[in-house]
Amino acid sequence: MPSRKRKRRVERPTIHPRNKYSDNPPDFSVLASLYPSFKPFVFYSHEGGRPKIDWTDFNATRELTRILLHHDHGLNWWIPDGQLCPTVPNRSNYIHWIEDLLSLDMMPKTIGDGDRVRGFDIGTGANCIYPLLGASLLGWSFVGSDVTDVALEWAQKNVKSNPHISDLIEIRKVDDMRNTLHAQESLKSGSFYSMPVLVGVVKDGEKFDFCMCNPPFFESMEEAGLNPKTSCGGTTDEMVCPGGERAFISRIIEDSVILKNSFRWYTTMVGKKSNLKILTMKLREVGAVVVKTTEFVQGQTCRWGLAWSFVPHARKMMPAHLGKNTALSFMLEGIKVQYGAINVLESVESFFCNVGASCRSSPATFTVDVNAAKTHCYAILKSEVDNYGDTSSCQVNELLFRISVFQQIPGTLLVRGSLQNKEGPLAGAFPLVFQQLEEDLKKRFCRAI
Repeated sequence: MPSRKRKRRVERPTIHPRNKYSDNPPDFSVLASLYPSFKPFVFYSHEGGRPKIDWTDFNATRELTRILLHHDHGLNWWIPDGQLCPTVPNRSNYIHWIEDLLSLDMMPKTIGDGDRVRGFDIGTGANCIYPLLGASLLGWSFVGSDVTDVALEWAQKNVKSNPHISDLIEIRKVDDMRNTLHAQESLKSGSFYSMPVLVGVVKDGEKFDFCMCNPPFFESMEEAGLNPKTSCGGTTDEMVCPGGERAFISRIIEDSVILKNSFRWYTTMVGKKSNLKILTMKLREVGAVVVKTTEFVQGQTCRWGLAWSFVPHARKMMPAHLGKNTALSFMLEGIKVQYGAINVLESVESFFCNVGASCRSSPATFTVDVNAAKTHCYAILKSEVDNYGDTSSCQVNELLFRISVFQQIPGTLLVRGSLQNKEGPLAGAFPLVFQQLEEDLKKRFCRAI
C-alpha cells in the first residue's frame, strides 16, 4: 500500500517580534484588577478557565483599547459611541512594519524634517491610533487627515489629552484644495476626487517618510456587518467606499504617481487577499520602483500590508581601492515551498548569463564561477562603472568570482560570493553586483516580507 504523503505544515505569520504583545499578550484578569472599569466586561467560560471578553460588545472592546493604551503606552484615549475602535496589538504591527521598511538599506535615509521620521495617516479617525502609537513608541511626527467633524474633533481631543507628544501630531481637515499645484496636475489628468486623499491634502513642497492608511474595506454597511464575531464600531465614512477598498487604494496609487518622491514609502492595509494581487499589478504598471507586502495576524483576523516607492535605490559607488569586501553572503529565508537549492543555482547562472557574462555551473558542488567584463557589470548595475578605477593600463578588465549555494534549514539557503581577482580595477563593483543578485533572488524565491 503506497504511503501517504504528509501535508507540509504552513506556518502562519505571527505578531511582529518587536510588538509589545509578542511575548506578553494582555492578561485580562490582571487588567481587571488594575482597572475596575474593565472588570464588568471580563468573564470565565468555566471554573479555572481563561479570562475572556465578549468581542461583539463595542463597550468591552473600547474599554480594552483604552486601558491597553494607558497601561502599556502611557496614553489617555477615548472615542464616542459608533466610531471605529482599533485593536492595539494589530495596529502596533503596522507601525513596526513601517519601521522595518524605513530601515531597509536599499532606500535613501530620511527626507523629512531633520532627523525625525515624519508620517502621514490617511483617515486618522476619531481614534487617531497610528499617530498616537508612532509618536509614543518611536518619537515619530505625524499629520493625520480626516473629513468628518466628529473624527477631527475627537482626534484633536486625543492628541491634546497627551501633552507629552501633542507637539508631534497635526490633525488636518481634508478640504477641496484645488488651488495647489499638485491638485491642478491631478485635475488635468481627470483623476481628482471631490474628497482628496493625498493630492490636495499634502501641501506643496511637503516631504514625508511614509503614509499609512486603514482604508474603508467595504462597499456597503451590509457587507461590513457580515462578521458576527466582532464589534469594532465604525461609521459609514470609516467603513464604506464606492468600489470598496480596491477603489480607495487605487486612488492612493493614482495620487502617489503625481506626488512620487514626496514620500519615501506609500503604504496601506488591505482587507482582502484577492485585492492584493490586483493592486500589486497596478503598481507595477504605474512604474513603482519597489513593492513590498506583508501579512498582519491577530487571533483569527488577517489583514495584509502593501507598500511601494518611487524613490531610486540608494547605491554607493565605490572606487576600486575601497572594494575591500571580497567575500560576501546573504540568507534566503522564507523560500517558497516549490523551490530548492538547485533552482536558486540555476537562477544565479541565468542572472549573469542574461547580461552576457561567462558562467560555469557545477550542480555537484552547488557553485557557479562567473567571468564578468565591465560591460556586463554596467548592464547589471544600469549605471556607469568608470569610476571603479583606471583600467587603461590594465590587461585584466573583468570580475572573476564564485557564487556558492548552501542548504541551511528547511526554507532557508545561504548564498556566498567570493571574489577571485581581488586587486582588479573592477573589484569595487563586486559588492554592488552581489547586492543586485540578492535583490533578484529574494524577489524570485522568497515570500514577501
